[in-house]
Amino acid sequence: MTRSAHVQTAKAAVETTAVHVLVALSVAHLLNDVFQVMLPAIYPVLKQSHHLSYTQLSNITLVYQLVGSLLQPAVGFFTDRRPLPYSLPLGMTISLVSMVLLSQASTYPLLLLSAGIMGLSSSIFHPEASRVARLASGGRHGFAQSLFQVGGNLGTSFGPLLAAAIITVRGQQNILWFTLPAMVGITLLGWISRWYAAHLSDRLKQARPAAPARTVPRDKVVLAISILVALVFSKYIYLISLTNYYTFYLIEKFGVSVQAAQIYLFVFLFAVAAGTYAGGPVGDRIGRKKVIWISILGVAPFSLVLPYVGLMTAVVLTVFIGLILASAFSAMIVYAQELVPGNVGLIAGLFFGLAFGCAGIGSALLGRLADHTSIGFVFQVCAWLPLIGLLTAFLPEVEPARRRARASLPRTGVRPDLEPLMGFANGETWKDPSD
Repeated sequence: MTRSAHVQTAKAAVETTAVHVLVALSVAHLLNDVFQVMLPAIYPVLKQSHHLSYTQLSNITLVYQLVGSLLQPAVGFFTDRRPLPYSLPLGMTISLVSMVLLSQASTYPLLLLSAGIMGLSSSIFHPEASRVARLASGGRHGFAQSLFQVGGNLGTSFGPLLAAAIITVRGQQNILWFTLPAMVGITLLGWISRWYAAHLSDRLKQARPAAPARTVPRDKVVLAISILVALVFSKYIYLISLTNYYTFYLIEKFGVSVQAAQIYLFVFLFAVAAGTYAGGPVGDRIGRKKVIWISILGVAPFSLVLPYVGLMTAVVLTVFIGLILASAFSAMIVYAQELVPGNVGLIAGLFFGLAFGCAGIGSALLGRLADHTSIGFVFQVCAWLPLIGLLTAFLPEVEPARRRARASLPRTGVRPDLEPLMGFANGETWKDPSD
């Protein structure tokens, strides 16, 4: 086969968006994150049955988040060089094991162990699943990343409702019921892994890849990644304050029941899911930087008012907060992947890991702050975090650089925004392995 034939075959394969794969991956992400949210969703139950303090609860989150944050970049770095398609059902299997242990945990150390195993499963799942989303995107990277992530956010939003219906009322041992959807997830991820393995062979092994070219100078890349780290910090510290402590805030300030508080938490988390879906496609159209700017800084007016309003106004404000804040993460990941082409798994693992790490450390610090002050004071302090979004002004413009790179299209025959996925640099041609 000639080089031009290789180019046209691979280009046609990659440019087709495999929506059925993205939907299946999103459903698997939904199941995965339903299980992940079991921990914070049942905190009121654990606090009462095990007589735990806020500090001890925050330590459970810290163990879970730190395991995930430390391992995800390493997994992403490794799988960039050696993809592991069948690690996806393995990650879900580990989730199943952690839920069995969590349902039977009668001591605080066992709760910590189950949290650590849950973090391990997440660290295996996210980097490789993010790679599958990009492989199936057909060049619509923002859309694919958002569709993948919206499943996770929907799972996070439904988790508290399921916890309220099954665990809060019936007890900790009923977590075992969640092993049934875990088995469905293992089956689904097995199918996705087979598709992934086949398309890795068809698309990436047809040619010998060159090192991908960077379209933004190295110093600007370092600055941009540093700013994105600060934005992830502000986003996830504030997000964890709501995810972990919103129910306690509503119970203490407004006297609502545990079940009602879980429903209000679901409203917020569902808004987060809706915002996640919007961020990627909008970023594909207007640019990632604009979405990041709006989604982080745009939350500030609502977060600053939240601690001083009544119950129903607070619920409405959290809807706006969830919608606006959640749109950033998909845009951040795709923006960073365009900054550092050819490192899809590493960037996904780094940013998912940062999200986990910031959430874990933030939860621990906020738990200690709540023990020494009050939940209300925690919300007053966290209200200022979205103002860190002002740093977005210093992010370099990636989209103009990508447009300039497209000038090389007649030489390569491959769209420059697809080349990082396929491992080819701007200006490089496909090389027939038989040459």
